[in-house]
Amino acid sequence: MGKINGFLIHERELPPKLEVEKRLQDYKEFIQKPSDEQLKCQSARCMDCGIPFCQSGCPLGNLIPEFNEAVYQKQWEKAYRILISTNNFPEFTGRICPAPCESACVLGINDQPVTIEEIEKNIIEIAFEQGFARPKVPLLRTNKRVAVVGSGPAGLAAAYQLNQMGHYVTVFERDPEIGGLLRFGIPDFKLDKNIVERRVQWMKEEGVLFSTGVNVGIDYSVEQLNRDFEAIVLATGSTVPKELVIPNHDAKGIYFAMDFLKQSNKKVSGIPFEEEEIDAKGKKVVVIGGGDTGSDCIGTSNRQGAEIVYQIYYKPMQPMERDETMPWPAYPALLQITSSHEEGCERMWSVNSKEFVKDENGNLKGVRLIEAEWTKDSDDGKWNLYTEKPGSEFILECDLVFIALGYTHVEHKGLVEGLDIHLDPKGNLIGNNKEYKTNQDKVFSCGDARKGQSLVVWAIAEGRECAEKVNEFLISEM
Repeated sequence: MGKINGFLIHERELPPKLEVEKRLQDYKEFIQKPSDEQLKCQSARCMDCGIPFCQSGCPLGNLIPEFNEAVYQKQWEKAYRILISTNNFPEFTGRICPAPCESACVLGINDQPVTIEEIEKNIIEIAFEQGFARPKVPLLRTNKRVAVVGSGPAGLAAAYQLNQMGHYVTVFERDPEIGGLLRFGIPDFKLDKNIVERRVQWMKEEGVLFSTGVNVGIDYSVEQLNRDFEAIVLATGSTVPKELVIPNHDAKGIYFAMDFLKQSNKKVSGIPFEEEEIDAKGKKVVVIGGGDTGSDCIGTSNRQGAEIVYQIYYKPMQPMERDETMPWPAYPALLQITSSHEEGCERMWSVNSKEFVKDENGNLKGVRLIEAEWTKDSDDGKWNLYTEKPGSEFILECDLVFIALGYTHVEHKGLVEGLDIHLDPKGNLIGNNKEYKTNQDKVFSCGDARKGQSLVVWAIAEGRECAEKVNEFLISEM
């Protein structure tokens, strides 16, 4: 490595963030750019591990020690070449990945892990700034046509790979802009939409065709899809939200988290929408659910001017450090304090939602909650045994509730039913783990539509691997 004892000299250091008061004034990214020297020092912390567990922790298998070495030497083009050999979109993962690679970092056993995600983000941004990141147009074409349905991270990764293999690729997206979750699910303060648009423009220059505002299976028939393309990739994501079916769940003021975030992203981008406006300004907001989507609702509500934001969790507060149930290098279920939490949020653990309270006009007034008591299972040490604490019910007053409990499965109506794709017991598309092929001969699936709700980095990995199998299929048909 560039500096064998770097991990003994340098401490983990992340670039500063813009002050909360300033960043709440807009939706711009607020993490400041580190200096080249700071990046060199942080990459120097990468140890000369016998086995780099960070690579196995990363679903993409990124060659992390290798690009850290190049960054230490300030060999930015070399670092970029190493990074893109495994990752199509480091500008996305470097911003929104929870970094399982860092959880698997050997240095993290008894110290803070290497800032892998931040280094990754800056490698790609420096590559764009210095001009050695540029579109690569395929030299040869196979005359095989592939349809990719869905333009989220899995669909874009599959399209990118298949285009580079020489096939003609068309990406279909039912929304007005390309990007799926990246474009309409994640707020600009985490992923500026110029970053997404930059990559889409690049892929257009490389020869990928994009068709927006097309709901395949409804606007574009299954019969035509089968006629027009030699292979089809379903990358439609897992978009059916989990519901919270308790009394009065029809009260006015209760929304699924993604409906709120999608509309907010449209507002920020100046894209018109027809549905009822959801505005948190001056409102008491409750977010039900503890994942990244819930955190994004908090940050968005604060930027809209919410009076107060609560986040409630069904289970107990997670520990701050690993315990015996989370051995290294497994990804630990630790307490997450996101930038949105820093901006203002009251968090409540071990409370169960019993009923929504509404007035005579059907408007939401609050949530009736009850405290939960948990007991650790003696076999695995996890919080599994739940009881309600008698006499602990209370009403949390609110004007808006955002349900952020995750997603159940891919949408079935339209395309999936039209193609007669078989489903697994959870309602996801069945695709052989090794072949990515569905029960229909030329139809493949990847990402959350096949795997179920997961991480962006997993979606990219799935898209890449699916593309390999599609390519093998198309070549065998030549």
